[in-house]
Amino acid sequence: MAAHDRTEPAEPTAEKPAPSRLQALRNQWHAAWEEGGFLHQRWEDLAQARHAGWHDIANWIKAVLVLAGVCAVIILLDTASDIVSAVLHRLSATGTVTATPGTDTTSGLWGVIDNPIRSYIAQHSTHLPAPGSAIYTLWQFTGLIGLLGGAAGSTGARLLWTGWGLASAAMVWSAAPDGSRTIATGTATLMWALASIVALRGLSPRRLDDPAPITPQVNIYPAFYLPPQPTPYFDADSGNIQHRR
Repeated sequence: MAAHDRTEPAEPTAEKPAPSRLQALRNQWHAAWEEGGFLHQRWEDLAQARHAGWHDIANWIKAVLVLAGVCAVIILLDTASDIVSAVLHRLSATGTVTATPGTDTTSGLWGVIDNPIRSYIAQHSTHLPAPGSAIYTLWQFTGLIGLLGGAAGSTGARLLWTGWGLASAAMVWSAAPDGSRTIATGTATLMWALASIVALRGLSPRRLDDPAPITPQVNIYPAFYLPPQPTPYFDADSGNIQHRR
């Protein structure tokens, strides 16, 4: 066999090292944020949801909002059941509500908010003509009216709910123990914010557009143009009446 017919074996090529797991995750992260990626599309949905109505926003945003609303309702119902059970227990025991606002009788998560408010009302209502129990009942009734009226869309009820929440947080901050004052106030604010999902439903700040400039109304009436008429005169040369233009 001729020398030029011999084929030499090909040298093995070096394989590229496989990317590390961290590098693969980084590549997937960048790919998700590129145009058309998963995270890029979700961000576009959030950006469009601010200007779109309920029927035009993405379905996953609707699901998140509905789930958050259901969780808030469950928390409110659980809190309301604790309040109702405590009131019924005191009524069945003595026939009247004997617990004074200064007595810490509520336990659980609601007690973090209720007990400081009871103590605050008891400490600052000693010289008032109305008893502390009446003021405490008024505080509960005001919060209930603000919640239900705000959910119905009443502007006055929403203002009432806002003032009630701020006053409640201030009372919790003032009457809570020094070691747990921050936690108690933060819990009260968080529960108030969760309840505000229902009370302030449909409320969104809208930018007031600049009013259009007022332009004066000009009435245009049609005008008639009459061309100048020729002036007749007597031409002595021709002996006829001519018209001078």
